[in-house]
Amino acid sequence: MTTTRHAAPPIRLLLSDVDGTLVTGDKTLTDAAIDAVHDVNDAGVLFAITSGRPPRGMSMLVDPLELSTPIAAFNGGLFVRRDMSILEARTIPEQMVAPVISLLESFALSVWLYRGAEWFVRDLTGPHVEREAWTVRFAPTYVASFENITRDIVKIVGVSDELDRVALASQAIHDRFGEYVSASRSQPYYLDVTHPDANKGHVVKFLCERYGIESGQVATIGDMPNDVLMFAHSGLSVAMGNASLEVQRAARQVTTTNDEEGFANAVHRYLLHDDATDTSGAE
Repeated sequence: MTTTRHAAPPIRLLLSDVDGTLVTGDKTLTDAAIDAVHDVNDAGVLFAITSGRPPRGMSMLVDPLELSTPIAAFNGGLFVRRDMSILEARTIPEQMVAPVISLLESFALSVWLYRGAEWFVRDLTGPHVEREAWTVRFAPTYVASFENITRDIVKIVGVSDELDRVALASQAIHDRFGEYVSASRSQPYYLDVTHPDANKGHVVKFLCERYGIESGQVATIGDMPNDVLMFAHSGLSVAMGNASLEVQRAARQVTTTNDEEGFANAVHRYLLHDDATDTSGAE
């Protein structure tokens, strides 16, 4: 008896994470990555990006990548057009903002709040504030208290270099508030708390509905635990070589690291099937 094999549906959209994936460790968008995106577009495949970054933190990618698709900021908490105008926002329920902040602080995490294009901190010299400002290319707004900043919050971030504390806080958020918010790590030292539907799995669903694409026709690429949900909603998933083993095991394929042109290599090898192209320089 002969078994009929059905060909996989053609990929019609590539959704990429930004930090640790599309850009290098020093946040550089390489020529090879830019060229790979252009090759994707030339092949008739849509290209989109999603990140825990705020919209302004991705605006510098719009022109070099010739982005035309909605940009999913805050892990899908805010969808914006290329001119940064808002398409759709998913905000944290107002009554949950103060309890979430309190829980994060109980684990000794520094707290940041994001509302639209605004980024609020209570300590301008706190952990990773300077680095984040350099990455997203705008400075936070200092406030003495978050007490009156509870409406229209798109993301709450808990920050600490004590990674065990971040992991424990993540579990605590899930256990206590999982019905009302989503919590995931966009970096080992960042815990992002958003609306329950603001996650990268819902970003895939949003784009599929917008463009009439089936999830099996979507390719995704990322490096962090918050990328695993979009892996699960796509036909082709690629983990970066710099991803943890947990993330790599959740993907169908693994490419080289983000400092070895892993994004470009994945595009050519797994999406365009151009195995002869390897931009990493590795033998």
